[in-house]
Amino acid sequence: MTDRDAIDSTDDLAEATAVFSAVRPRLFGLAYRMLGTVAAADDLVQEAWIRWQTYDRSTVREPAAFLATTVTRLAINELQSARVRRETYIGPWLPEPVDTSADPTLGAERGEALEFAVLTLLEKLTPTERAAYVLREAFDYPYPQIAHIIQASEASARQLVSRARKHLAGERHVREVDNREKRRMLEAFLTAAQSGDMVELEKLFTADIVSYSDGGGLARASRIPVRTREVVAKYLHAFANRFWEGAVHIVEANGEPAAVLVRDGAIVAYVSIDAIVDGIRRLQWVLNPEKLERLPVPA
Repeated sequence: MTDRDAIDSTDDLAEATAVFSAVRPRLFGLAYRMLGTVAAADDLVQEAWIRWQTYDRSTVREPAAFLATTVTRLAINELQSARVRRETYIGPWLPEPVDTSADPTLGAERGEALEFAVLTLLEKLTPTERAAYVLREAFDYPYPQIAHIIQASEASARQLVSRARKHLAGERHVREVDNREKRRMLEAFLTAAQSGDMVELEKLFTADIVSYSDGGGLARASRIPVRTREVVAKYLHAFANRFWEGAVHIVEANGEPAAVLVRDGAIVAYVSIDAIVDGIRRLQWVLNPEKLERLPVPA
């Protein structure tokens, strides 16, 4: 290789790095919404970077579109494998919470498909439905481009997005509350839960509340969902004295208020609520330490 060739190669790699760095936040936002875990999203984005380095970039007219396509297709393949692994997961599987205080939308123009409860619902979609929904709702991709990315016709892409919307609409609620009200309800919940006040807890809950706990076999957690206002209140009262040892902080995660329990300098629990005007209808506890280690510990 001549000196000129070496210089050209260095310049080419520098340009490739600059292009990738510019779109990396969007790629991570896409991968995270698809996979629901920070670690898997990071790994997938890294795989896209490796492919980008070794690809014949002179043939790529639109690098951002090319990289988004690469990440989406990798994510679809990963989801297909993840579904098999999650069949043996111990207890309920919940997404990994992600800090959004610095970047509220994880590189997307919108905050769609980021809330913890929505990510949980996205698990019920097929990988291709999830991809089409995320590309459309979170990133506002046009249908012809979605069709190209998922390797389907434009009509099929529209149908996939429509089917995903209907599925989620059937589980979401028109009377959901905004983040300000959600924070108020979360604060009231934390006060009642720490004191073991069953009466106040039952007032805060909807009649059909469900509490999900993700310990992944690595932390003590209920392996089945706990249901109904009375049972969930009793469940929380039973461990109020020992569970809440340590500092409790309200943080911003997944674009909404949530709470973390810090003990001995480490986060040991994360709780997110799904609320409507009638009260809290879902409690989602992440206790699996592998899903908590990337959250920043509040000062």
